[in-house]
Amino acid sequence: MIAILNYGVGNLFSLSSSLAFLGAEAKITADPAEIRGADKLILPGVGAFGDAATKLRQSGLDEILKEEAARGKPILGICLGMQLLFEKSLELGEYEGLGLLKGSVVPMEGVIPTHFKIPHIGWNALHFPKAHPLFRTVSEGDCVYFVHSYYAADSEDVIATAEYGIDVTAAVAKGNVMGCQFHPEKSGTVGLSILRAFCEWEENA
Repeated sequence: MIAILNYGVGNLFSLSSSLAFLGAEAKITADPAEIRGADKLILPGVGAFGDAATKLRQSGLDEILKEEAARGKPILGICLGMQLLFEKSLELGEYEGLGLLKGSVVPMEGVIPTHFKIPHIGWNALHFPKAHPLFRTVSEGDCVYFVHSYYAADSEDVIATAEYGIDVTAAVAKGNVMGCQFHPEKSGTVGLSILRAFCEWEENA
């Protein structure tokens, strides 16, 4: 079973619908026992980093995520959920993340060319600096859907980028901890293939 963590800031319905379409057993939950008993975890997220990090801590799910990551359980962060995997964010202040991945989340403003709109909303092509099983059925140049104003700027664990004036981090992975800045659940057949690869992760790890 895949546990979709419910801590009050996720786009849960479309994600659970996509997993159901793939035939995966998934449950939206905030129950620690169900999360610990799940085979894989997905951390969704929309909104502001500071608010999401606070809600995650208040729910106690931050410590559970760290424990399950240390146990080797596959974890996928999506959009803000991916950003929460990092050490900190500079979104409207400075906030501590989960620290499962090294690096910081920083504003796109002042970094990308001024004629590029912020937030970055729309379809962009993926590029792969190195191969990863999460993209085993995705081709160079396939497009996925982004909605964000901040990005992981200094990660050593980038497995996909997208060009938006600069090379923006599109996906990261370190062992069993993975993240997508884009929304696979809103990215058509390409996104479904990425979710399927995560569902089948044990076969590819």
